Amino acid sequence: MKKEKQLLELIQAIKPGDPIAANASRKRWNSIAKPLGSLGLLEEAVVKTAALTGSKELSFRKKELLVFCADNGVVSRGVTQQGSNVTAAVALALAEGRSSVSPMAGVAGCTVIPIDMGIRDFPGSPGIRNYRVRNGTEDISRGPAMTREECLEAILAGADVVREEAKKGTDLFAAGEMSIGNTTTATAVTACLLDIPPEMITGRGAGLSTAGLARKKQAIREALRINAPDREDAIEVLTKVGGLDIAAMCGAFLGAAKMRVPILVDGLISSTAALCAARLCLNVKAALLASHISAEPAGKLIMDALELKPLIQAEMRLGEGSGAVAAMPLLEMALAVYNSNQTFDKLGIEPYRKLD
Repeated sequence: MKKEKQLLELIQAIKPGDPIAANASRKRWNSIAKPLGSLGLLEEAVVKTAALTGSKELSFRKKELLVFCADNGVVSRGVTQQGSNVTAAVALALAEGRSSVSPMAGVAGCTVIPIDMGIRDFPGSPGIRNYRVRNGTEDISRGPAMTREECLEAILAGADVVREEAKKGTDLFAAGEMSIGNTTTATAVTACLLDIPPEMITGRGAGLSTAGLARKKQAIREALRINAPDREDAIEVLTKVGGLDIAAMCGAFLGAAKMRVPILVDGLISSTAALCAARLCLNVKAALLASHISAEPAGKLIMDALELKPLIQAEMRLGEGSGAVAAMPLLEMALAVYNSNQTFDKLGIEPYRKLD
């Protein structure tokens, strides 16, 4: 009951965006010497961030990618091309700056923080934060992934990481993951929450064969049938058919919203976690910035459900928060224009007007 109370307090502390700050941000955009709204979604992202922070004065000086790592018992069903040992290997690579997202983060000026939520049989390593809840999850096709208490612990851990980093001055987060088998768990969670047959939204993940895809669909069907999660209770859905990485990212989104710091949503897994967070608290959407649409079939459906418009359409499906990191330079370019002094008045140009 203590963790339930802590989560409720977290949710109650999350407030909607400030419309006054949003209007001030729009006025600044409209003073810049360019056609009104001509930077499209980039302008909207800046305005949304102003509403979240409560100020039109913005910067993204300190950027962090939080990569939540854990293993999933459903991998034993042959739903992935790689085995669970890859989770630990990539987590170590993340800590050492050798993973696929590492050079991208270098270009974006973003710090990568890998977090162990439940990597199977992992002894720990320097550079990897230890928030272990359990030694991987159970096979969702045969029963619940974890207990409700463990799910709550993972959610609160994600919020705790964000709170501590925000206190250190981080002003832009990205939520990523490394968890072999998590397109299976994310698809199960999404199918349940959106009430969609899993066959319609199950993709090949990191390169499944046709036979592997059939096994994956079967495992998700069995997971939903055996566990029968209540789609009106996001915690129950995460507990029964989710994963520790998804639960922790859900908490990270809630934590960012409470701390009034924007957080970039990555691909399928990250957006599934954002969907869970929004089901727990609608106000969390004020903190969410969509980076890209996953190539997985459920990607656009989740974005639509969250009423988010991603900045990038590149058919990415790497994970690790790579899509979110790819969006960071775009946001910084937008702020460079927003914070410039190239106004209509300064350049002696007649301002654009909104016409019918």
